[in-house]
Amino acid sequence: MHSSFDRLRVLRSIPYWRSRTVFWCGGALAGLAAALFAIAADEAQVIFRDLLKISPYLPLVLTPLGFAVSVAVAKRFFPGSQGSGIPQAIAAREVHDETLRKHLVSLRIAFGKVLLTLLGLLCGASIGREGPTVQVGASILHAVGRISQRHYQGVILAGSAAGVAAAFNTPLAGIVFAIEEMSRSFEQRTSGLVLTTVIIAGMASMALLGNYTYFGHTAVSLVSVTQWLAVPLCGVCGGFLGGIFSQVVVMVSRLRTGPLRAFMSGYPVVFAASCGLLVALLGLASGGTIYGTGYQEAKALLDGGSGVPASFGLMKMVATILSSLSGLPGGIFAPSLAIGAGLGSNLSALLPETPVAAVVILGMVGYFAGVVQAPITSFVIVMEMTDDHAMALPLMATALIGYSVSRFMGTEPIYHALAQAFIPAAPPKGAETSPKEPPVSPNAS
Repeated sequence: MHSSFDRLRVLRSIPYWRSRTVFWCGGALAGLAAALFAIAADEAQVIFRDLLKISPYLPLVLTPLGFAVSVAVAKRFFPGSQGSGIPQAIAAREVHDETLRKHLVSLRIAFGKVLLTLLGLLCGASIGREGPTVQVGASILHAVGRISQRHYQGVILAGSAAGVAAAFNTPLAGIVFAIEEMSRSFEQRTSGLVLTTVIIAGMASMALLGNYTYFGHTAVSLVSVTQWLAVPLCGVCGGFLGGIFSQVVVMVSRLRTGPLRAFMSGYPVVFAASCGLLVALLGLASGGTIYGTGYQEAKALLDGGSGVPASFGLMKMVATILSSLSGLPGGIFAPSLAIGAGLGSNLSALLPETPVAAVVILGMVGYFAGVVQAPITSFVIVMEMTDDHAMALPLMATALIGYSVSRFMGTEPIYHALAQAFIPAAPPKGAETSPKEPPVSPNAS
């Protein structure tokens, strides 16, 4: 009885509602930022494709130059904005020193993240906006958390979830992402904060973009045992290729010696330009299909595959590896789904009795689960993005197989592996601790 009165008194207190109002405003800001970011990113890709119409050889100059400028500006003015942004958000939850945290999530970094991701899309980088939106959402909620002086870790988690939910218009995936990828647990004291922030961010995003489905509505299903063969096939192949992608990115980012590390560390801008040139060459070889997020190509493959080469999946994978390792800001969410769609399209030739769209969807979830090793997030996000609940069970099974294959290969979860570069190592017992310095951003994150 006494505790009930205490709780009622807390609910009626001004500080309680003031802090909640601050968080809700932060959620709305995160949703609006995600929506405006999405609009700007789509426009950037339209501009780049218009440039391609002038000459398909233009990226041979534009793409290396854009990579070099983006990395140079990031290192000079926005350190901590490189790469996806999800590793930084994960690391920000782990570190307890506010000085270190400010170098991972801040309004300055959020501004640079948006600006430089748009620059990357303008020059044809194989990147997405969804990972950056997570860091932007975490930065916004972290800023409002500092105003209320409460729940630092909780607001970063909530902002990250809001970023995913608003970026794809997938609120359930945002919540699952917060549980499975960002925190690996769901604390009761932050659950309400995460849920309400995701709801408010989603509403704010829908106010600008409408209640859309990312890939539209697909009405396919697996109705026979023969068609269900697509599940293990896409799971094994997707998990294997996704595991290779993660291992390459993590392995190269962790190099400490050798000529490649010397090139990356000593001449980061030249290295980025070299990656950009290789991406441009892949773009020429692919007929211009590997640039950008890969949304249009994935949608085309879902609708029948017109105009997308058979080699799209593998070339998009290499282009995304190069873009990730270059150090320019940009995510791997959307490109990974496009790569998976290309893989599914290739595998559909082995399953003539199975609807092509179904195999493409399963290829997406199998590859994505292999990359991020978050099977629940993988199948939920693809199911929400395609609005195809009839594929729920096949998506679940494929995601689990892809995840298991990637784990069997010894692959680390890519975001958590890359986050370690932003978390300072604990000093040995008895050793003197030196003043803390900002973490050094790796090229790939």
